[in-house]
Amino acid sequence: MTSSDAPVRRSKQPSMGDVARHAGVSAQTVSRVSNGHSNVDPLTRQRVVESMQALGYRPNSAARALRRGQFRAIGVIMFTLRTFGNMSTLNAIATEAAKADYSVTLLPVREATLGQVSGAYSRLSEAAVDGVVIIFEAHLLDEAEFTLPPGLPVVVIDSNAGDEYTVVDTDQGDGARQATEHLLSLGHRQVWHIAGPESSFSAMRRMEYWRRTLVDAGIEPPPVLYGDWSTDSGFRHGITLGQRDDVTAIFAANDQMALGLMRALHELGRDVPRDISVVGFDDLEEAHSFWPPLTTIRQDFGEVGRQAIQNLLAKVGGEQENSKIIVPTRLIVRDSTAAPRT
Repeated sequence: MTSSDAPVRRSKQPSMGDVARHAGVSAQTVSRVSNGHSNVDPLTRQRVVESMQALGYRPNSAARALRRGQFRAIGVIMFTLRTFGNMSTLNAIATEAAKADYSVTLLPVREATLGQVSGAYSRLSEAAVDGVVIIFEAHLLDEAEFTLPPGLPVVVIDSNAGDEYTVVDTDQGDGARQATEHLLSLGHRQVWHIAGPESSFSAMRRMEYWRRTLVDAGIEPPPVLYGDWSTDSGFRHGITLGQRDDVTAIFAANDQMALGLMRALHELGRDVPRDISVVGFDDLEEAHSFWPPLTTIRQDFGEVGRQAIQNLLAKVGGEQENSKIIVPTRLIVRDSTAAPRT
């Protein structure tokens, strides 16, 4: 056998002791540098880092996590990535987690059911995560059934999860109240509503407060039209409502349905807002570019994500009990609303 035929021996992974000998420091110093401790002289730290690079040493993050009892990772369970709110919230969660030096593991579920969420939570309980954020839109009629396995800290976003969990949400009800009161203040005697799906807690919350605001004003609410958050469902209901002479104001439960609604009104030859005023909900980045620019309710999804991560990390550190954090919503008045024709 020639030397070229001899099997290649792979060198073993360099150890912390190898780095210590190469840098001329103790193994404890190498450990401090690996774990990001600040009590190391800057020149010594640089020498250790250079030795790590020269030897190809990679700290064992899993082992460090086990020693610390933390993995610097957050799990996120969510039902859908299709809605603007969920995507914006997920982006804010990832951004805030990165600021805290945490990674994010996303685990979508096929259906917004208790079994699916509980199963996903159980899988994350076995994974290397320190806590879980659940973005869960399903409207749970029996809150007592919302029970997750114990173990990991949990923060729930946009769900009727009761008092057993920390919940972060925008003020859905007050947003719907602002939208409805705005239309009434312009002189409209009735406000119609295109709601989101009945399975969505946020949709039902908005519908409840739209109805309540009308009743408080002495107005009998008209029948609700249910959509599915899509422009198509807004368009279909817009064709129906746009053919009625008694409809002068419509509150759509999200901006996508409002966009479909306005398209239907335009196709029917109805002017927005002179014939029919339209209000949306969410304040998409493109809402100011709708024609006409859309009056809507702004949700601060960035603040929701920040609050979710900050409260979850406080729970991870054992510093916080369960609480409910409500992020305010705000009416943004543009050109899709006006006083009714006299």
